[in-house]
Amino acid sequence: MTAWATSFPTLAQSPPPDPDALQREAMQKLVEKQARESELKAIEARLAGNAEAREKLEKEVAAIRADRAGLNKALLETTARAQSGEAKLGEIEQRLALLQSSEAAIRRSLESRRGLIGEVLAALQRIGRRPPPAVIVRPEDILEAVRASMLLGAVVPDLRQEVEILATDLAELVRLRNGIGTEKTRIAGEMEQLAAERQRLAALIEARRERESTAARDVEAQKALGDQLAGEARSIRDFVEKIEKDISVTNKAAEAARQAIEQETREQRERMTALAFKDPARLAPKIAFADAKGLLSLPVAGSRLRGFGEPDGAGGTTRGISVETRAGALVSAPSDGWVVYAGPFRSFGQLLILNAGGGYYVLLAGMQRIDVSLNQFVLAGEPVAVMGETSEAAATTVGVGTGQPVLYIEFRKDGVSVDPGPWWTKSQGEKVRG
Repeated sequence: MTAWATSFPTLAQSPPPDPDALQREAMQKLVEKQARESELKAIEARLAGNAEAREKLEKEVAAIRADRAGLNKALLETTARAQSGEAKLGEIEQRLALLQSSEAAIRRSLESRRGLIGEVLAALQRIGRRPPPAVIVRPEDILEAVRASMLLGAVVPDLRQEVEILATDLAELVRLRNGIGTEKTRIAGEMEQLAAERQRLAALIEARRERESTAARDVEAQKALGDQLAGEARSIRDFVEKIEKDISVTNKAAEAARQAIEQETREQRERMTALAFKDPARLAPKIAFADAKGLLSLPVAGSRLRGFGEPDGAGGTTRGISVETRAGALVSAPSDGWVVYAGPFRSFGQLLILNAGGGYYVLLAGMQRIDVSLNQFVLAGEPVAVMGETSEAAATTVGVGTGQPVLYIEFRKDGVSVDPGPWWTKSQGEKVRG
């Protein structure tokens, strides 16, 4: 009692860690680990999306560059067509200048003959207003008419030729002027169309170049974002690994603390049980039978023949254990209890049943003699029976041995057989298993 009590100050000075608290801490870390793993998955998904977006942008940049090359080619072709039109317009303007020079020359020629043409026209006008007089009336009129005819005869052929040439030149000039006007109108329209196309192409190329610059900036931004996400993922992975290590350490500490507490509890229970069993004046069990697991001593010295749940040789399984003993071995009560049956029973030989409390009963069979009486309270370790020279119980119950006495032991809880193995002390359990 003194040794057990004196151990408490040391425990108070350095109390063992609380396994429940350590377990809660491990669970909190596990929850945090799961949250970080979810965050890591989200980052990895964003990384995949980032890579896909960057690949798409890079393809778009390549397509834009290809489009720009095509547009530049179209612009060059458009420029060549515009320059060709300008050259054609220049040729037309040169031709127009030559025609205008010819027109001026014709006008100067007509201007130089204006006097002669005026006289001829005046004479023709006079003839038209005043017809020639009759010859028989005035001879001088005949002379004037003859002179006029001679003059007209000399002038009219030249005049007619000049008029024809002039008419031809003027007609050609009018035709050329009309053609030149039409050509200039067509060239002006083409130049206007080419200028509009050139302006449109220039605007489109500028837009493409701007889009290319934007796409390139987006690629760089996605790359920077990818690097950032990769760094965050590495950081979270490192953190998750650290949490996993912490959880492992915490679980180990919790398990160690639990084992230490269980060991201490078991030692305290054993000390309490030992103290309880050392009280010879007790008239009832000091501890519950269910709390005596690992603390009971085997009621007899011997070796196991059959264990709990093994085949019984008759198509069933055993509901207790069978221990081979020496002839005349002393049998003690494995626990405190009240005798509820003591005497022969069917093929069991002498049967002793103890009420251990809490719905538990202990059955001992195969003895030759029982030394306790009905309703008697017996103490754990108290002698209760003696084995015979040979087995007193049926072979199917106790197991087939070498002809030595065999003790059959069975534990029952609320009428159902239970494995007695957990109740024996370690050394006794090993002995029984042996």
